[in-house]
Amino acid sequence: MAKANSSSGAVISASNLSLTFETNDGPVRALKDIDLEIGKGEFVSFIGPSGCGKTTFLRVIADLEHPTAGTISVNGMTPEEARRKRAYGYVFQAAALYPWRTVEKNVALPLEIMGASNAEQKQRIDRVLELVDLEGFGKKYPWQLSGGMQQRASIARALAFDADLLLMDEPFGALDEIVRDHLNEQLLKLWAQTNKTICFVTHSIPEAVYLSTKIVVMSPRPGRVADIIDSTLPEKRPLDIRESPKFLEIAHRVREGLRAGHAYEG
Repeated sequence: MAKANSSSGAVISASNLSLTFETNDGPVRALKDIDLEIGKGEFVSFIGPSGCGKTTFLRVIADLEHPTAGTISVNGMTPEEARRKRAYGYVFQAAALYPWRTVEKNVALPLEIMGASNAEQKQRIDRVLELVDLEGFGKKYPWQLSGGMQQRASIARALAFDADLLLMDEPFGALDEIVRDHLNEQLLKLWAQTNKTICFVTHSIPEAVYLSTKIVVMSPRPGRVADIIDSTLPEKRPLDIRESPKFLEIAHRVREGLRAGHAYEG
C-alpha cells in the first residue's frame, strides 16, 4: 500500500519503491527499489526499454497502480490524496477525446466534474486553448483535427484545472517526426509559461535530452533507476541545439545508461 513520505519538500518523493504484479503465471516484478526525488518546476523524462516500468511508475504517482513496498509522496500527500485533490493532470499516449464533444467541451470535462461555473469554465478553456495554440478551434470536433492538434487538445484538458503537476505518458510517440519536433518546441514554451512540474515518458533519446532538466534512465524489468542525468543545456533550446556537442554528450550518457541498465540482474 502506498504511503506518503513527506520528509522532503520534493513534488515527487519515492523511497525503496517496488511493485510486483500477481499473475496466473506467477509474480511479475515491474519496479524494484526506486529512489527518486523530483523538485518543483523540473521537467523529468523517463526513458528505458519497453516493459521497464516507465508508465507503471507514472501510474503509481497517479494512484492508478499501487506499490507493494516502499513509500511515495505527491506534494507531501499519498497518491490517493493527491488524486482526490486533483493535484495532477494526466496526458495519455492516445488523445482519448470524446468524439461527440467539441474541443472546448472535451477540455471542459474535468471542470464540469469539479462543478466550476460556466463563467469560470469559459475563462479557463480560453486560457488553455491559447496556451496550446488552439484558439479558434474550440467549436471543432476531434475528427476535424490532425493528430498533433488532438494531442494539444488533450494537453489543454489536463491543464484546465491548473494542477501544478503534469504527467505525460509518451504523448507524441505515434506522431511523425516533423509534428513531434513542433510539439516538443511548443511543450517547452508551455512549460516555461506555466512553471509546471512535468513527468514525461518517452522511448526517444533526442526527445528526452531536448525537453528535460533531468533524465531518469531505467533498466529492463524489474524497472530500476540505472542513471539520473541532470541536463546542462540552456533553458532556451532551438531545435538545432540537438547538433551541439553538449547535446550529443548528454545523449551519449543516456545511451550508455541504457546499455548499463541491461547489466542488472532480475
